[in-house]
Amino acid sequence: MSPRGVTDMSAAQTWLAERGIEDIECIAPDLAGVARGKMMPTEKFLTGPVMTMPSSIFAQTISGDYPEDDDRFQHNPIDGDLYFRPDYSTLTTVPWETDPTAQLIHDAYTRDGIPVETAPRNVLKRVLSLYEEKGWQPVIAPEIEFYLVRPNTDPDYPLEPPTGRSGRPEAGRQSYSISALNEFDDLIDDIYDLSEKQGLEIDTLIHEEGAAQMEINLRHGHPLELADQVFLFKRTIREAALRHDMYATFMAKPMSNQPGSAMHIHQSVTDMETGRNIFSNEDGEATNEFLSFIAGHQEYLPHVTCLMAPYVNSYRRFSRNTAAPVNVYWGYDNRTVGLRVPYSKPDARRLENRVPGSDVNPYLAIAASLACGYLGIEGKLQPDEPRMSDASNIQQSLPRGLIEAVTLFEECEELTEVFGEKFVATYRAIKQEEFETFMSVISPWEREYLLLNV
Repeated sequence: MSPRGVTDMSAAQTWLAERGIEDIECIAPDLAGVARGKMMPTEKFLTGPVMTMPSSIFAQTISGDYPEDDDRFQHNPIDGDLYFRPDYSTLTTVPWETDPTAQLIHDAYTRDGIPVETAPRNVLKRVLSLYEEKGWQPVIAPEIEFYLVRPNTDPDYPLEPPTGRSGRPEAGRQSYSISALNEFDDLIDDIYDLSEKQGLEIDTLIHEEGAAQMEINLRHGHPLELADQVFLFKRTIREAALRHDMYATFMAKPMSNQPGSAMHIHQSVTDMETGRNIFSNEDGEATNEFLSFIAGHQEYLPHVTCLMAPYVNSYRRFSRNTAAPVNVYWGYDNRTVGLRVPYSKPDARRLENRVPGSDVNPYLAIAASLACGYLGIEGKLQPDEPRMSDASNIQQSLPRGLIEAVTLFEECEELTEVFGEKFVATYRAIKQEEFETFMSVISPWEREYLLLNV
């Protein structure tokens, strides 16, 4: 994040004292990307024992339920404590709190000091260690789309665009419109202000295609640092929206008549010794590693779609003839395929993964994308020919539903080795439980078309 220079407890103590911080939010992202943790007075944090939380926080569905045990998923019946250690480099303020408050991201460990296999931050670290063993450093840049909507306290009613400063909600699509962006100037000012106070760096902010749909692009950097930033950005944007009597939603498809929201991931890989982009030769041409990185995504993206489209709603975004990808083809500067290679200088050669929705857990989506590329390079896979024409209506490879996607993930031996059997079994159990919860709800579509017709 920002260059605060906080690396240990001593530096943290100085940083907290200089800012008069009274309370600290000690947080960790769960499998949904929700912040779990404890609020404690600064004095208690500095003098108290290591923070603990029950192991069940990494086995919880988005609705707060827990999956039943089966032969592959075995939850700890006594729900014992996990131990959480702070990553002091993530220490920053919570600028929307009334009293001086800080937040600090923690990592999960067992009593014996072993990283918890199901903790999302540890999952990403596990994938990054594979690159480190090769002497490589991945570099990523996420682009996060989200909608502003009117407050909606009754889930039976559809979401609607909010009213801007003109007093009128948007009626049509306003991609890249400055005047549409200006409708929410005060809110955008708050987003920038709250972000700056946390050391979160916004590269650009634009108006996307949908009504009151925005996109924030973050500067490229280390994958763990960028995942932390996305995690904190989501909290920040929601808080800023609430100040202006709006909701900010990162649902992949919040409104049926509007485009979905994505979190595109730009990826490159550098040599740790030389800093050279391994995707480009000295003559500027693409390397075999780059082509294999693409091929790895083509081969394995269908098997990690459940990490990039984690909810039933996520699959509504994958619609033909829209900006959302429905295939794993690739092409140069082609936004109708799942894998886009932007035109760039050789040292900036990168692959844009357009499959993830904005509803993802950023740690898991980034880990999954990098795992695909790594397996492609390791297997020396070769991609098919790049697509030069519109491929938005060609549905190929990507699963169309959550259960199908989870099955593909669980059945892939290479990915189970990368992510670990416990994580795969836990994630599968959670998603199956969420699907069963969804299936217990009768939708308006069913009442509309089935009530009197069948």
